[in-house]
Amino acid sequence: MSKKKLSLKKIADLVGGVIKGDNVLLKNLNSVDSATDEEITFIVNRNELHKIETTRASAVIVPEFAEQSSKNQLKVADPNLAAAVIHNLFCRQTFKSTGIHSSAHIGNDCHIPSAVNISPMVVLGKRVRLGERVTIHPGVVIGDDVTIGNDTIIFANAAILSGCVIGEKVLIHCGVVIGSDGYGYATDEQGNHVKRPQVGIVRIEDNVEIGANACVDRATFGETVIGRGTKIDNLVQVGHNVMVGENSLLIAQTGISGSTVLGRNVVLAGQVGVSGHVKLGDRVMVGAQSGIINNQPSGAVVSGSPALPHRQWLRSSAVFAKLPALNKEVKALRDEIEKLRNLLKEKE
Repeated sequence: MSKKKLSLKKIADLVGGVIKGDNVLLKNLNSVDSATDEEITFIVNRNELHKIETTRASAVIVPEFAEQSSKNQLKVADPNLAAAVIHNLFCRQTFKSTGIHSSAHIGNDCHIPSAVNISPMVVLGKRVRLGERVTIHPGVVIGDDVTIGNDTIIFANAAILSGCVIGEKVLIHCGVVIGSDGYGYATDEQGNHVKRPQVGIVRIEDNVEIGANACVDRATFGETVIGRGTKIDNLVQVGHNVMVGENSLLIAQTGISGSTVLGRNVVLAGQVGVSGHVKLGDRVMVGAQSGIINNQPSGAVVSGSPALPHRQWLRSSAVFAKLPALNKEVKALRDEIEKLRNLLKEKE
């Protein structure tokens, strides 16, 4: 983390905010409860604005509607976004090249610039091409013919298997596997499963982040693609030949079956399952633990398994909770109807 102090004015210019108070010097961003002197904090929700007076921070990022107080304020349209931009500024570090550690194994015909960091016990296969300022942490395995773009960081014990292409400014966290075989088999008359060769690759575009222990399978033929700016959480599974559009969000334990296509800015919440050969349009949002079994149009908001429009799912969920009572009521009504039938028969 940078030790250089930044003025509130410089920070305001970065995020397009308006200063209410003094142009103080700041060294870091912290939470509203943990911030200390010379730090800036942020408040997103209206019901937390009272913390402005109790926080020890020297300045507070607040929504534009916040009232003036004795604390130095930075008023912005979106405090959450501004805090993220400012925190990145404080955390920014200058790249310092350490070169290749003596215990790393480098295969034949690799292209490695001088400005790289290759840590202990890294294995690079043959004909690997690294961009400038790439950092590879200990225990990473990179297969033959892999290409990795500028400023990409690969954390410990990840594996990028043969032929895969990684873009620029990509973050690949610990334990990620990119380019393992897709799940493809043909079954004979005796029930034996015959493996289909998986001869495609994975292409990860620029500014993607892939969380710990996530897996992206190589294509059977062609490419599995993760679009520019997409963020993948921990423990996500992306099947073979999946195409994920730009700036999508795939949350923890989501699983996407083979040959599914996601548009731009799709959001899949935690533990969503998407069946194979499905198409989701741009800006589709899927609620947690939902199951997608058919195509969804652009802008759809769905929940449940099988997924329904979100409002319909909410109404259905409310009914589901009442089913035991409704069942009891139906049984009682049936008993009453049976008694009425018996009375009618007696009168006949």
